[in-house]
Amino acid sequence: MSDFSLKASVRNDLGKGASRRLRRANEQVPAVVYGGNKDAQSIAVEKTAFYKAIEDESFFSSVITLVIDGKNEQVVVRDLQRHPYKPLLTHADFLRVDATHEITMNVPLHVTGEEACVGIKDQDGELHVLANEVAISCLPKDLPDYLEIDISNAEVGTTLHLSDLTLPAGVTSVDLSHGEDHDNAILSVTKMKVRATDEDEEEGGESESDSEGEEDNSAE
Repeated sequence: MSDFSLKASVRNDLGKGASRRLRRANEQVPAVVYGGNKDAQSIAVEKTAFYKAIEDESFFSSVITLVIDGKNEQVVVRDLQRHPYKPLLTHADFLRVDATHEITMNVPLHVTGEEACVGIKDQDGELHVLANEVAISCLPKDLPDYLEIDISNAEVGTTLHLSDLTLPAGVTSVDLSHGEDHDNAILSVTKMKVRATDEDEEEGGESESDSEGEEDNSAE
C-alpha cells in the first residue's frame, strides 16, 4: 500500500464565494472530510502536493494521511471535482476510515503477460479489456494499490472472470459476495477480425460498376 500524506487547514470562511477566492489564490484546494462518526469538516488542501499525488494511479486506492492543522486523519478519496475545461481541481471529498472497519473501494486492474500471451502471439488473437477497475472490500491495512491478472497462457476464445483473480489475503470481491450470478467477465482474447483494406474496397467498387456496365451493354 502506497504512503500518501497531504497537509490541510480548517476552513472557517465557507460558501461558494469563499471557495472561489480560495481557488483564485491558487495555493489550496477546497475540500471536505466526513464519516467516522464525526461531523463533516470543511478544509483546504495544499495544492502543489495534492496535484502531484493525483498523478499516481495508486493515490485513488490508498489510505491517505490528511494532516489538518497538525492533526492526522486517515482518509480515502471519495470524489474529485474538476474544472470543465481547465486542468484544475475545484473540490475534493475525503472519507474518514477506521482501522477496525472494512472499506469498499474500486482498485485498478492491471493485465500482465500480454507480450507472451499464446492467443495473441501464436493464434492471431486480440485482447479486449472489459473492466479497468474491480470493487473490493477489506480493512484499510489490506488495501492493495491494484489487482493483477496474468494472461500469458490465455488462448483465443478465453474469457476470464472475477473468480479468476487471485485476491490478496483479507480482500474480497464486492460483486462475488452477491453470488455466482455476479461473476462478471473482466477480459477476453478473441480472433482478430480481418478488416478490408482500401485497395480491396476500391477493387470491389470497380468490379461492381463494371458488372453494371456489362448489364447495360447487353440490354442494348
